[in-house]
Amino acid sequence: MKHISPNQVSVEASVRAPTRRALAKQQTRAKVLAAARRLFSEEGYEGATIRDIAAAAGMSTGAVFANFTDKSDLFREIMTADCEALGEAMREAAAKGRGVEDVLLKIFMAGYGFYKSRLPLARAAFSVSWTPDGGPSLRGLAPVQAMQELFTEQLNLAVERGELSQEAEVKLRSQMLFEAYLSNYAQAIFDGWSLEALQARARDQIRILLAGARRG
Repeated sequence: MKHISPNQVSVEASVRAPTRRALAKQQTRAKVLAAARRLFSEEGYEGATIRDIAAAAGMSTGAVFANFTDKSDLFREIMTADCEALGEAMREAAAKGRGVEDVLLKIFMAGYGFYKSRLPLARAAFSVSWTPDGGPSLRGLAPVQAMQELFTEQLNLAVERGELSQEAEVKLRSQMLFEAYLSNYAQAIFDGWSLEALQARARDQIRILLAGARRG
């Protein structure tokens, strides 16, 4: 049996366990993110300032800037966390679908259900996504790209199952499906559409976008 000295145990423990300073930094980041999430929801992206976020978190603006580059950095981190959780919900929903149209509809509805309780934050994200600076940065988030890839993956599986033809133009159709999915947030956010209304619209969009792609 290999002998491990007390010094080795001490070194290994220090490597594994975060330092007090690291823990304090994590707690600070968590407080700032929680305050930012609340203010972005209440005031919108433009209305929430770093000064207000710092005050809501009970710390100085310097403490905020010690952890985040700027307001857009804060917002990206919040949206990244949400999109990662949303992506998991979409995959779980897709696994319960039967047939390509049902699978796609379940993916759409997983997204709308996820944001139904947090529409103010979705409104902030929607406003940022149409700005010259915000759009590319949010669209380029890895979890957002993974969502679009999920549409492609499901269409490819439908081709393999024989539901869709080999000439289904999967890449183009998956892009159009993803854009249709995103477009419905405008109705949810600004027109107050219910989940039932969104589902009916999404079902029609999916049917139309898959028209001509089915085999036989």
